[in-house]
Amino acid sequence: MKYKITVVGAGYVGMSVAVLLAQHNEVVLLDVDKKRIDLINSKKSTVRDEDIDRFLGNKELQISATDDPEVAYKNASFVIVATPTNYDPETNKFDTSLVDKVCKDAIYFNPEALIIIKSTLPIGHTVSLNDLLNTKKIIFSPEFLREGRSLHDNLYPSRIIVGGSCHLSNIFSELLVQGSELDNPAVLFMNPTEAEAVKLFANTYLAMRVSFFNELDSFTLSNKLDAESIIRGVSLDPRVGPGYNNPSFGYGGYCLPKDTKQLVASFGSVPQNLMSAIVSSNETRITFMANEILKDKPKCVGIYRLVMKAGSDNFRSSATEFVVKQLLKSNVTVIVFEPDLDNNEFLNCKVIKDFKIFESQADIIVANRITAEIEKFGDKVFSRDVFGDN
Repeated sequence: MKYKITVVGAGYVGMSVAVLLAQHNEVVLLDVDKKRIDLINSKKSTVRDEDIDRFLGNKELQISATDDPEVAYKNASFVIVATPTNYDPETNKFDTSLVDKVCKDAIYFNPEALIIIKSTLPIGHTVSLNDLLNTKKIIFSPEFLREGRSLHDNLYPSRIIVGGSCHLSNIFSELLVQGSELDNPAVLFMNPTEAEAVKLFANTYLAMRVSFFNELDSFTLSNKLDAESIIRGVSLDPRVGPGYNNPSFGYGGYCLPKDTKQLVASFGSVPQNLMSAIVSSNETRITFMANEILKDKPKCVGIYRLVMKAGSDNFRSSATEFVVKQLLKSNVTVIVFEPDLDNNEFLNCKVIKDFKIFESQADIIVANRITAEIEKFGDKVFSRDVFGDN
């Protein structure tokens, strides 16, 4: 059976799940951004993702976009919420106002639809929202996607988690399985509060692993040891394993910084040390990296790319951005090479689009990840990229 599915928010999460489900269903994306709407209706992606581009270009997908909520919600069996929930340090929790409004609007226009929240939430929020809106139609289903590989991770899911148990939630899980390339992906049903906890604990574990190898790298750098040898020796233990072991300037991006802080806040009076230490470790690493960059007293520091990693177009909360903020506390001049940035300034630093001009002005080139473009500059490049991957 083919269903009408409304996806609210056309970022990485919304775009990837919309394309996945549009293989077998009618999908309407609802967004306030006219540029995004035009891109989708022209069969183009709003985010950088090769698989999404390929599917839009080569597959028969029933997908469209609109900014009219009545058009989007009418006759939809499912409404997927994929709007941002940024962490608010003043309240110590995610700002869920946009998610809450979308759910309220969806119920107003279509009270029969099942609402599936994919935006990351504070633990317990889905239950509270159901009570607030006097409904039982809202469930939570976390996503586990990488920037630049979001559709791939939907096509080959490590697990599908559905926080809710009703007839429509069962059907929704079947639609996700139908769209995937796996014969029998793992599907777990639980209550929405448990599903919310899975999302935060999973991302905090990944942040912990990143922080562990970053602190290992800080030790090797301070003691003039070979980070690669030590990391390989540690990671070959099958209890440790490979992956998420390539040193960086710190963890950043859409999820890890905010999710770790939200989890710490969720503990409240529950005793814990490790979760807070993960957040502190990242801040320590960023300061340490800035100090290492400034050791030889460069007059002009060149920041090579602001994006989190190769294949991404995300500048928001990147570890490199945090390092720039630390550098600006000194008297050093900072310039930025970022061809994907529309602005001519970033944090009051000059943005240069021509690499030759950028390289000639910079005393040191700072890069979270090494590329062929800068590899040839050798000792002029400062990076902790050991394995040449993300």
